[in-house]
This record gives sequence, structure tokens and C-alpha cells, in this order.
Amino acid sequence: MPKVKTPIRSRLQTYVNDHKDIFKTDGSILYCNICEIPVNATTKFLVDQHLSRDKHKNNLKLKETHSINKKQTFISNMNMDNFNEDICQAFISANIPLFKLQNPSLRAFLEKYTKRHIPDESTLRKNYVKKCYSETINNIRSSIGDHNIWISIDETTDCEGRYVANVIVGTLEIDRPSQTFLLHSEALEKTNHSTIAQLFDRALSILWPTGIRHNKVLLFLSDAAPYMIKSGKSIKSFYPKVVHITCVAHGLHRVAEEIRNQFPQIDELISNVKKVFLKAPSRTILFRNMAPNLALPPQPILTRWGTWLNAAFYYCDNLEIIKEIILQLNSEDSISIKKSQDLIKDPNLKTNLIYIKSNFEIIPSTIKMLESKDYLLSEAMIKIKNAKTTLKLSKNKIGGIINAKLTTVLRKNPGYKIMKTISKILEGEIDGNYELPEDLNASDIACMKYAPINTAEVERSFSMYKNVLTDNRRNLTFEHIKELLIIQCNKVIYEFNFCFSFY
Repeated sequence: MPKVKTPIRSRLQTYVNDHKDIFKTDGSILYCNICEIPVNATTKFLVDQHLSRDKHKNNLKLKETHSINKKQTFISNMNMDNFNEDICQAFISANIPLFKLQNPSLRAFLEKYTKRHIPDESTLRKNYVKKCYSETINNIRSSIGDHNIWISIDETTDCEGRYVANVIVGTLEIDRPSQTFLLHSEALEKTNHSTIAQLFDRALSILWPTGIRHNKVLLFLSDAAPYMIKSGKSIKSFYPKVVHITCVAHGLHRVAEEIRNQFPQIDELISNVKKVFLKAPSRTILFRNMAPNLALPPQPILTRWGTWLNAAFYYCDNLEIIKEIILQLNSEDSISIKKSQDLIKDPNLKTNLIYIKSNFEIIPSTIKMLESKDYLLSEAMIKIKNAKTTLKLSKNKIGGIINAKLTTVLRKNPGYKIMKTISKILEGEIDGNYELPEDLNASDIACMKYAPINTAEVERSFSMYKNVLTDNRRNLTFEHIKELLIIQCNKVIYEFNFCFSFY
């Protein structure tokens, strides 16, 4: 039989199949991708001859080298991108201003030991801060998942005169304490029930961008300001399950302030004795010599709840040595010395200090416990109950005033009675006869096992806000401050939550 001639299309396709990365064909012409020229393919010899030419081999080598370099450049750029993001995250989390990267000594140190090019401050600020912020928000969404949540809002005035409100959210879980996150920070034009209710909605729309899950919000925490109470009522209309409770720790602080009002003599003593040793090295040396193991007299701090009572306890424990030191000073040196000497000689001072310590020592310890993390709701309620019982033991006029103050504070707290009932249910101390909002089901109540009843977390976020907005960073826009604050706060909180999950 005569030999059948192979069609041109089939023959060309055979060459392409044998050298896939080198040749291509349209069915009539064989084209070399390496040399970028058509190849004579009438015989196999001519094709092999083209492949064996030095020009083709050199072109092939150049193409392979270019491909490797391109791949390495891509990997290098990707690694550099990760490095820039990591260094941006690290500086913000440690509250180190990004402009510190412009310091020649710091740049030289980092480049020496990381073997990397250190990015410019403007590069990080323009390209990576927003990225770190978005990743932080995504981490919050991922951590909260399908859990029920509580939300806490508080407002402060910063050094620029802005009304700054922070929003903290946390999970409500049966088997572990709450995971807490700073979700949002916003500068409000004014503070009233309407702006707080709107802020509540805006914050939750950040958490759930595809639609707010109204039935997942079970608890709203705030202070006892009238506009907060009113906002809680407004929020209840759109979030049927939410229980609004004002901070119980702050309520106890208001009781402590009432104790302070009842003892103006002790209040004046605490204030004046502190002034005696303020910026007075010679008097401080005298104090150290006469009482080497005793701390200098304390000054109550308005933003730290219960510190006035702790100062009163200090004077009760150390009155004799303080009196001895004060009386050795020259009354003509300052007005504060003269006032302190007159006050400390009063015979009623000692009895009043003893009365305060013996009857009200439980208040600072209760506040401290409520400000801490990871306690059970039932533990908090037991602590409050013990405080109420202890205050009732004081039968005199002042004791009656203080006890009435605590009763009023708890009665005006809109959600305290509900949380107290929930605590009893969780501890099995109550039968079927109880009053709770109809919208709360059994699963919702079970989630309240670790529910907080204080706003300490949002107060802590304001402390971090002050650390971000220092005197040399006043030119930052509020949007930038918000991003830095949320990255920094949640890095600390996330690491705490992560560590606890392995405890």
C-alpha cells in the first residue's frame, strides 16, 4: 500500500505537543514563542535544526531567567508588604508614634537587624493604617460570630473640647467569660439621649454591616446620667431583648461621695495634709526619717472610684505618726500646715476615722471587685448584697443616710432588679414565680452567666485615648485617632482573650 501523507495541521500539532512551552500553531504555520518567529516545519529535520541553534538556546535561557526574576520580585514584594503591615501594627499597638521611624538611629538599628528596608512614615500612614484598622474590625466580627452580645457606651470631653463617646461590645457566653472589644469611637456634636441612641445603631452597623441582628443584643451598660436613662428607653423600642443597667460600681462611688459629704472635717484634713508635702523636699525628708516604712499621705483621684475612703482608712491606720510629724512642722511656713495642725488636734477626728473604717470598709473592696474581669454575675450580686447588709449595721443618723443613698441608687437603676432575678435563676435559688421581660427566652438567660454590671472597660478605653492624644500629637484628625485607638485597644484585649481561651 502507498504511504499516507500526514496532514499539515496534524504534523504541526505534533510539534506543539512535543514542545508545549516553545511552539504554537494556527493550523498552517508553526510559531516559536521563544524567538518570536515562524519556523519552517516541512520536515522534522528543519524543526530540530531550529531548536539546536545557538540563537534559540540563548533566547530560551534569557526567558527562563526573566521568569525566575519576575517570580522572585513578586514574592519579595509580597514579603515587603507583610513586613510593612507588621511594623505598622507593632508601632500602633505599642503606642509608638509612626513619625519615630524617621529617627536616623532607630532606622539604622531596624535595618541592621531586620535586613529590611524600613518604610517611610507617610507610606505606613497612607497605605497600611487603614488596612490594619479594617483587619481589626474583621477580627472583632469573627470573634463575636453568632454569640449574643452586651454593649457599653460612655462619653468624655477630651483636651480639644470634643465630646468623645466610646463603644465597647462583648460576648455573652455560657462556658467562658466575656470577650470584650472597643468597636467604635466617635466625636459627637452634643450629648443627649438622641445622639447616644443613634451612636448605638451606628456602632452595631459596623459590627453587622449586612444587617443589625436586633435580637442578639441583650444588655446595655451606661452611667446613670439622665440622658443615658432616656436613651435606654429609646433603644428598647428597636432592641426588644435589651436590658439597660447603669454601672453598679459607679453607683457605689456615689455612695462613697455621700460619706465624704458627711465628714467635711476629714475631707479638709486629707486635702491639706497632702498639700503640706507637695513639692516640699525638706518636709518629705522629715516624713521619710520619722516613718521610713510608710507611704506619703494619699490624694483622692476623682476618676478613680472609692479613693477618698482609702485615704480615710490610711489616716485611721496611721493617725498617731501623722499627727507627730505634722506637729513638728512650723505653722508659719504655710497655711496648709496651720490648717492641718488645727484639724489634727480635734478630739473628734479619731472617733470619726474609726467610725468610717469600721462601717464603710466594704465599699472600696466591692468597687474593686466589680471593676475586675471574669467574675460570675452571681458573685457580683453576692458582693453587693454583703455591702447592703454591712451598711445596715450602722444604726446612727449618718448610717441611715448612707444606707438610704445606696437603696436609692439601686432602686433608680433600671435593670438592676432584672439582673438580680436572672442571677437567682442561674444559681437555682428561685422557682417558677419570677418577673422578667417576655422577650428573653431560656437561652438568653443562660448566656447571662458572666454578664458584666459595670462600665469599667469603657473607662479603661478613655485612659488609652488620653495616651494616644498626647501634647505632641494634637494635629491628628479624629478619624486617624479613632483608627489608632481601636487598633491599639483591641490588640491588648484580643491577646488577653486569646490567652484566657487556653487557660
